[in-house]
Amino acid sequence: MRILIAEDQAMVRGALVALLELEDDLRVVAQVARGDEVVPAARATQPDVALLDIEMPGGDGLTATTALTAALPGCRVVVLTTFGRAGYLRRAMSAGASGFLLKDAPSAELAGALRRVLAGERVVDPGLAALALSEGENPLTDRERDVLRAAACGAPVGDVAGRLFLSRGTVRNHLSSAIRKTGTRTRIEAVRAAEERGWL
Repeated sequence: MRILIAEDQAMVRGALVALLELEDDLRVVAQVARGDEVVPAARATQPDVALLDIEMPGGDGLTATTALTAALPGCRVVVLTTFGRAGYLRRAMSAGASGFLLKDAPSAELAGALRRVLAGERVVDPGLAALALSEGENPLTDRERDVLRAAACGAPVGDVAGRLFLSRGTVRNHLSSAIRKTGTRTRIEAVRAAEERGWL
């Protein structure tokens, strides 16, 4: 099995390579540290499976999953992350991922999970799958997510409106709706709650 690894932390990436290459039937054919390097590296090396982190410079692993499944439909994608958020799981599966695993899972499970994904199975961390079912769908609209992201650093409503080419009233309406949907009291709390659930 030919594997591409996308992980921005060099030590973690090196450990993954060393771990996987202990297996006779696994070979790491590409390593990248940025999301925007995934598709070019995959085109050059034609991996069977891509193992992607979520948070990387140059585009996150979820965006890279969408691009990779479009560019190389035969390449399976497994998201491997520290962030056990139900929203991330839903977004990864919607983007075309075949697996979603947490970095704190036992290392012995990784090679087996990659083999199962290559065989056509979906492999998802069981605890996270249960959490995703209990939390339900992401209630935020695309525009509400845009507004929350723009407001995350505490930018005034006017700045958010200018950045997104919206009126101040529209920004306030989206913020109010997002606050209500997240069950919070302020936009900063709404941003935090949405991030914790993987909705942003």
